Amino acid sequence: MAGNRQILLMEKPNGKLTLDNFRLAEADIPTPADGEVLVKARYVSLDAANRAWMQGVTYRSALNSGEVMAGGALAEVVESHDPSLAPGDIVSAETGWQEYAALPARRLQKLPKLEPLTHLMSVYGVTGLTAYLGLLRVGDPEPGETVVVSAAAGAVGSIAAQVARLKGARTIGIAGGAEKCAWLTEELGLDAAVDYKAGELRRTLRGLCPDGIDVYFDNVGGDVFEAALFNMANHGRIVCCGAVSQYDGAPPQHGPRGVPGLIVTKRLKVEGFVVMDFYDGRDAALAQLRAWVESGQLKVQEDVIDGFEHLPAALIGLLAGENRGKRMVKVA
Repeated sequence: MAGNRQILLMEKPNGKLTLDNFRLAEADIPTPADGEVLVKARYVSLDAANRAWMQGVTYRSALNSGEVMAGGALAEVVESHDPSLAPGDIVSAETGWQEYAALPARRLQKLPKLEPLTHLMSVYGVTGLTAYLGLLRVGDPEPGETVVVSAAAGAVGSIAAQVARLKGARTIGIAGGAEKCAWLTEELGLDAAVDYKAGELRRTLRGLCPDGIDVYFDNVGGDVFEAALFNMANHGRIVCCGAVSQYDGAPPQHGPRGVPGLIVTKRLKVEGFVVMDFYDGRDAALAQLRAWVESGQLKVQEDVIDGFEHLPAALIGLLAGENRGKRMVKVA
C-alpha cells in the first residue's frame, strides 16, 4: 500500500546544495519483521551534518545518489513486533527523510512524553547533549575564564554559550548579523557578541579578549577558526564541534593560518569529538539541562517549519544561516 512520502537525494552536489538535488517520491509503507517496529516521523531534525554526509564517509557511511536522504527524527511507534516498544511510544530514530520506517527495536531509544515534544529534539536531544558534553568534557571552562562560541545563535551554539555562562565563564558569541548578536546579549545574557559579517573579526576579538580566549567552541571552521586561533590564551582549549563554513560549496582555498605554529607556541589543546563519545555522562547532563530549563536559567530557541515537503528548502536555509536555535520540520 503506497502512502510513504520520501525525499530522495537524486544527485550529490558539486557546489552549493539546491532544490534540484532532491526529489519527492512515494513508496509503500513498510511491514515490520520480528524484532522490528513501524514508526511514523513526527519531527525531522535538520543539521549542518546533513550536508557533510553528502561529501563522503564521516562517523557514518556516505550517502549515495538515489537513496532516501539521511536524517534523524522524533517518531511515534505505529506497530510493534518487539515487546520493548508499544504503539504510541515516542522514540528517537534514524528514519531518513520519509514518513514511515521499519527499524529494529534495538536501534531505537524510547523517550519520555513531555511538552513541548520538540524539546526532545533540541535541548534534551543530540543538540543539547552535544553542547553540554562537548563544552564541559573537552573545553572544561573554569569560572572567570573567557569562552568564545561560534555560530552562537545556532542550535548547538546557543546552548553551549548559555552553559558556559551558567558555569561562570565570561562568554562571547560570534554570529551573523546585528539582530542575532542583539538576541545573544539581550535575551541569552552573553557578555558580548560579535557580528562576523561586519569584518575585522580578528581585531574585534582581540579588543574583547585582551588576555586571550581560554576556551573556543568551534562550530564553523575556516576564517572564524583562524580569527579565534590568533587570539587564544596560552594553554587554551579549542573544542572542534563542526565546520559548517566548509560543508556547502567549493572547498576552501587554504586551511587556517597559524596551524600548527600557534598550537605549539601557545601550547593549545585542540580536540574534536562526536557526542556519542561522552554518553556515559548522558543522564547527568540531561538532568542538569532540564533543571536549568525548568528554572528559567536556560532559554530554548526552536525554529519549527511545518510540512514534510519543505525539508530540502529548510536544510538549504539552515546552511545559509536563516535559523535561530534548533531547526526542525514538523511532518504531521
